[in-house]
Amino acid sequence: MLKQSLHQKLLQKLSPQQIQLMKMIQLPTQAFEERLKQEIEENPALDTGKEENDNFDDPYSNDSEYDDSGNEKIETDDINIDEYLSDDEYPSYKTQANNYSSDDDDKQVPYAAGTSFHQSLKNQLNTFRMDENERAIAEFLVGSIDDSGYIRREIIDLVDDLAFTQNIFTDEEKVLEILTKVVQKLDPIGVGALNLKDCLIIQLKAKSEKECRTLAIKILEDSFDHFVKKHYKKLLEKFNLTEEKLKEVVSEISKLNPKPGSSYDGNNKIAEQIVPDFTIRIIEGNLELTLNARNAPELKVSREYNNMLKGYQDSKDKTKAQKDAVMFIKQKLDAAKWFIDAIKQRQQTLLITMNSIMHYQQEYFLTGDERKLRPMILKDIADEINMDVSTVSRVANSKYVSTPYGTKLIKEFFSESMKNDQGEDVSTREIKKILETVILEEDKKKPLTDEKLSKLLKEKGYPIARRTVAKYREQLDIPVARLRKEI
Repeated sequence: MLKQSLHQKLLQKLSPQQIQLMKMIQLPTQAFEERLKQEIEENPALDTGKEENDNFDDPYSNDSEYDDSGNEKIETDDINIDEYLSDDEYPSYKTQANNYSSDDDDKQVPYAAGTSFHQSLKNQLNTFRMDENERAIAEFLVGSIDDSGYIRREIIDLVDDLAFTQNIFTDEEKVLEILTKVVQKLDPIGVGALNLKDCLIIQLKAKSEKECRTLAIKILEDSFDHFVKKHYKKLLEKFNLTEEKLKEVVSEISKLNPKPGSSYDGNNKIAEQIVPDFTIRIIEGNLELTLNARNAPELKVSREYNNMLKGYQDSKDKTKAQKDAVMFIKQKLDAAKWFIDAIKQRQQTLLITMNSIMHYQQEYFLTGDERKLRPMILKDIADEINMDVSTVSRVANSKYVSTPYGTKLIKEFFSESMKNDQGEDVSTREIKKILETVILEEDKKKPLTDEKLSKLLKEKGYPIARRTVAKYREQLDIPVARLRKEI
């Protein structure tokens, strides 16, 4: 049976402006600049405020004959023009940054010039003498090379693809011949290899003959698995070598490039550029925080729009076209005022949040010692500044701070806590730093297993399990003990 009834519900909804503000807070410096540029292009009522204003006679300044108080209210869809022309409103159209300079105007991310990796390989094929069919096979093989420099497919699969996609009928022997005699001779040496073993051997064979290189080729060909697993004792016995000779071989192989494709520096890639959002300096023993000037642009309402409103207010006969124009101007001015206010709120939120983080981690920023990092989660900062956790997360997301110890990702300052043997809360970052130091100082001939590392950390006052040690070691990108072994 259907019934109708009334219910009261309390719902919290974000306005479109609040949603846009949250998105702006999340943007790092370069993305924020793009957002700013887009808004200026879309809203003609916004101006960058970089023009020289010394000779500009502002009709709305205090020295002008124009007086807000004596003007008659204009009844055009209840629009009060004074609301947009008042000299009380004018200063709020600007956001100032005293550390802004003309040096900050160059905001374009540079592009690396040059020929692409695969195009470079194809260009090198012109130095080989081949018939039309062989050249087509060679170009197909070059096109099959990945960005690391490998062809990660079976020869028979390449033969099939040549037949189906290129209408070239050949056999494995011919493809292998062109691969070894042409493609694998291209620069950088090692490209076109089918696996790591072949890649290293190709590079060794391309070098001048030397006893240790000949021995290195033999070891890789006959005992590649023993070598990569660092079973040095088995290699010493099998090849009847001294430790000194094996060290020489290992040193020679370690100089090779396991990813020859990635070494090519002619790729058309965007040159990576990190722009810090904040700067922390130590001045006379105290920390000073500044926001990057590129996050604090000077904006104002366009003077042309002010002139149009003044002209409308001074005119005696208001036409329909003029009224429509005023409605358009009102919408653009509302959007401009909101955007300028949103930028100011963004700046304030960024500074308040980063200032709280800086003081929370004051010992670290004064010393640079990662062991001084306190356990800190998003809620700690949110509670301190009376903001939502999601807001703090947005501020910390993808943003960097320039410190006396280098440029750091803000998210790196957040870490969970663990209790030491005295019951004190310590940061997991501190434990990772100590673990990294212990591994760095270990005897590489007998590297410490995760079990032994766990015991050592317990002796230092950090009771953590073996599996936790393994997790932290993997997060630090440190291999297992067997792969850290040296001769």
